[in-house]
Amino acid sequence: MKNLALLSALAFSLLTASVASAQTNSSTNVAGPVATNPSDRFLLQNGEVVLVQGKRPTPLTKNVLLSNGTKINYKSGIVELPGGKITTLKEGDYVRPNGDIVFATPASAAQARGDNSVPATAKFENYVDPRPAPATPAAMENRLSEMNTKISLMAEKIQLLNQKISVLSGSSQRPADTAALDKQIEAIDAKLK
Repeated sequence: MKNLALLSALAFSLLTASVASAQTNSSTNVAGPVATNPSDRFLLQNGEVVLVQGKRPTPLTKNVLLSNGTKINYKSGIVELPGGKITTLKEGDYVRPNGDIVFATPASAAQARGDNSVPATAKFENYVDPRPAPATPAAMENRLSEMNTKISLMAEKIQLLNQKISVLSGSSQRPADTAALDKQIEAIDAKLK
């Protein structure tokens, strides 16, 4: 009878030790913040997440914790954002070192926001600048300056649109007058053409 009690106690001890060991191993399966460059990405490739630095993919052996708190499961592609939102990467989707997710297809982007109406075969259209490539460094500098101006105008337009949203959402009884904002937005649109 003493042997049976001793054997039971030993079995319980081994079971407790193996559970504690499993818990320790699962918590060490997450790497600390990973040192990356801004151009690196954690890409879902062939069903697993790999770290792509430059053009070279490196297989991961542990889950990843980014410096902003984003967690990436390297086996399943499940991404948990710092606010608690969880999404699953699809083939070709990737996470930037700052935690931003870039979707490979319109379907994976739609699915991440809970919209299943986009066909799985949908593709993003590639933008091709119809203008010839700049021939000289001065022409390249001119094109970059032009693009920076457009980016500044778009940022200004976003600010005006946000102001318009605030005005429209703030007035509850009578229609808000957004004519001045609309004129400013039209002027920016004219400059962007």
